[in-house]
Amino acid sequence: MTTDAKKTTKKIEDIKERYFYARGARKTAIARVKLFIKKGPIMVNGKDYKSYFAVPNHQRLITVPLEVVKQDLGATITVTGGGINAQAEAIRHGIARALVQFNETFKKRLRKEGFLTRDPRMVERKKYGLRKARRAPQWAKR
Repeated sequence: MTTDAKKTTKKIEDIKERYFYARGARKTAIARVKLFIKKGPIMVNGKDYKSYFAVPNHQRLITVPLEVVKQDLGATITVTGGGINAQAEAIRHGIARALVQFNETFKKRLRKEGFLTRDPRMVERKKYGLRKARRAPQWAKR
C-alpha cells in the first residue's frame, strides 16, 4: 500500500470516528443526519432545532430517540421537502438510524418504539377527469 493510500484510509477512519451519517424520510421530506459523538447542539438547516421547529411537539419528536437510548449527542441535520410535521418525523427516523450505527444494541429499543420503520404512506396522485385523487365532479340530472 502506498503512502497516499494509507493517508486516504486514515482520513476516512477519522471521519467515521467523528460522526455517524443516516438518511430519514417521511412522505416527501428527506432528512440527512450527521450524529456527532461529542455532546453538542442539534442544528437543523443551520439553525437550532428549537428555533426551526416552533411547536414543542415537533421539538419532542426530534429528541425522543435520544431520550429512549439515554444519550446526549450533537447533530447536524439537513432537511428538505414536505411539511413541517413530515420534516420532524423524517429527522426522528434519521436520528434513530444513526443511533443504530453508533451502537447496535440500541436497535431493539428503537424498533420497539417504531422509530426505525419508514412510514410508507404517501399522498395519492390526482387522476385525470377528477377534481382530486378520488373526488369526482358534481353530477346533476337536470
